[in-house]
Amino acid sequence: MFVRAFGANAADKPLEPMNIFRRDVGPDDVEIKIAYCGVCHSDLHTVRSEWGGTIYPCVPGHEIAGHVTAVGSGVTKFKIGDTVGVGCMVDSCQHCYACDDGLEQYCEHGFTGTYNGATADEPGHTLGGYAQSIVVKDKFVLKISHPEAQLAAVAPLLCAGITTYSPLRHWRVGPGQKVGIVGIGGLGHMGIKLAHAMGAHVVAFTTSESKRQDAHELGADEVVVSKDADEMAKHANSFDFILNTVAASHNLDAFTNLLKRDGTLTLVGVPEHPHPSPSIFSLIFKRRSIAGSLIGGITETQEMLDFCAEHGIVSEIEMIPIQKIDEAYDRMQKGDVKYRFVIDSATF
Repeated sequence: MFVRAFGANAADKPLEPMNIFRRDVGPDDVEIKIAYCGVCHSDLHTVRSEWGGTIYPCVPGHEIAGHVTAVGSGVTKFKIGDTVGVGCMVDSCQHCYACDDGLEQYCEHGFTGTYNGATADEPGHTLGGYAQSIVVKDKFVLKISHPEAQLAAVAPLLCAGITTYSPLRHWRVGPGQKVGIVGIGGLGHMGIKLAHAMGAHVVAFTTSESKRQDAHELGADEVVVSKDADEMAKHANSFDFILNTVAASHNLDAFTNLLKRDGTLTLVGVPEHPHPSPSIFSLIFKRRSIAGSLIGGITETQEMLDFCAEHGIVSEIEMIPIQKIDEAYDRMQKGDVKYRFVIDSATF
């Protein structure tokens, strides 16, 4: 069937209305009427081919929240009317070591992205959530238990939420730990909320003094303006873990120097240009680590959604009609959003 969507036909073209094909519901499929779709920076990078490899037409969107409208004959976990979500993946090989461990995001054959991934469906690559509906394998559909009134603010959890939750869980963040969150944007504001809910002492890092009060309101116990050398020096050798969400090239030494012995700086932001090479002395003399993390597997993403529902955690959002998506992209590049745009799919 064909549904209404918004997408781009070239890197230098604005997003525009289009009709896209969705496959018929197969035995293991779930059809979802999309209510809301979050706007991720990855959407912008892909649409404008800033990372290369974009296939057009490109319909982005991988922070999808909506309701089940049909299920295949083999589907037992979902029924019509269920409130569900879809994140960054819609398939993986399902038989490699990573998939066997429930870590589909690290599939050794490459997971299939919700958009711009190879598929047998027309037009040969996946088309994402800037659309009225989507058909997804049941294994990659997630249950949402938040109140219906929060559904729009839940959508960004499917990327921004799991991108920050996964490393916090992997490095066992919890009570008694001092944890830093670098950057207070779409990812960072979720990192602050989640680390706070996990019981850690949370320190937010920002380049902007104007974000100090906002960070406290999000749950930060302390806020450091990272441009202030004196403020930074007060925290030297004191962090168990730092989550760096900034997607711009910058000096990592400023943050590795704040780690305790055996502390870890984990990167989740992908800069357009590489970070300057870090000082090796800073790492080897205190056995510090710099690591990376990529979203989370389906099991962990469900765990994250349940954790957020239990703790009343949602994203801070600004709702937009789909017709304002290019304006939203321009504002997002300027950091002019608190903290995530969400598309109201009723505007298609």
